[in-house]
Amino acid sequence: MHSIDTQLFRKTFGALSTGVTVITTLDAQAERFGVTANSFTSVSLDPPLVLWSQSSTSRSHAAFRDSDRFVIHILADDQSPISDRFARSGGDKFVGLDIEDGIEGLPIIRGCAAYLECRKIAAYPGGDHVIFLGHVEHLVRHDREPLVYKNGQYLPTAGAPALSQAAA
Repeated sequence: MHSIDTQLFRKTFGALSTGVTVITTLDAQAERFGVTANSFTSVSLDPPLVLWSQSSTSRSHAAFRDSDRFVIHILADDQSPISDRFARSGGDKFVGLDIEDGIEGLPIIRGCAAYLECRKIAAYPGGDHVIFLGHVEHLVRHDREPLVYKNGQYLPTAGAPALSQAAA
């Protein structure tokens, strides 16, 4: 088996345009956690299933691992600052955000293009990540353009400003 250069692997996937999501949850003490992820996709229409993955070394990993629920926010094209905020480690990422309570009090970030409230039904090891499978129990779709990411940059969409650089 050939060894793959991790930087080249990352750059190769950077050639693929993706939507940008923020996933949120609550831990057992009702503390809010969130993370930016572009590893999100639908799995099944019947039942409605989605998946996303998270690094097993992420500071918020224990909260997602131990929680039975999560919310996937498909960010709108003007929400790159929210993407950047949740991509960084540490601090209270929810300070100053317009939040509402979803199912069982999970934090929902207002202004997104869409959000899906999910019950976690499985978690699978995937190398240095864990793959979470969720059953969509409620969703909302707004008439907003999604935030798109490619080659380390946010891409402009209809009526959006020029490119901006994402946080590392």
